[in-house]
Amino acid sequence: MLSQRPATDPLTHVEHPATSPRPRLRVLVVLGEGGHTRQMLTLLDQLGPQYDYHYLMADQDRLSEAQIRLPGPVYRVRRPRTKVEGRTDPLPVALLQTLRSLFEVWPLLRRIRPDVVLANGPSVAVPVVLLGKLAGARVIWLETASRVYSLSASARIVYPLADLFIVQWPQLRQRYPKAVYAGRLL
Repeated sequence: MLSQRPATDPLTHVEHPATSPRPRLRVLVVLGEGGHTRQMLTLLDQLGPQYDYHYLMADQDRLSEAQIRLPGPVYRVRRPRTKVEGRTDPLPVALLQTLRSLFEVWPLLRRIRPDVVLANGPSVAVPVVLLGKLAGARVIWLETASRVYSLSASARIVYPLADLFIVQWPQLRQRYPKAVYAGRLL
């Protein structure tokens, strides 16, 4: 007679008894424009449709929503920091925008109640990760493939908070012991 083994959820690593149906996890996916979105959606293709996806992106991002292949509601928030022609906001402006972003994100998190926050680099992800962690969600961070030797500014902030921190280059795994090297998604 075959014994039924518990099923382990790949996102949370929580074991569910084989006899009980697994709850459908709510995953809040933070998308950024361009390569961030492409890498995140490649990861979601690998995870498949068994999760209840919710998507969050910057209000000016008009590209990411059109690329979503797995259904789920889309939410938009203001960026906590803007970058124009390679220049970012001065610190006081960035702090003010980050505070505004925190107040904008909190009601969304209370409504969605995600089990997991999945993010990979845009500045809009930092307030979501901070508040998501406070709300009890697990945080999975996928560092962008463009970061080979050092972490992005967002990743440096999120690194201590992440339950799972994935890098796409072995050099980063050597420098950041908590990181998991998973190969490249592109």
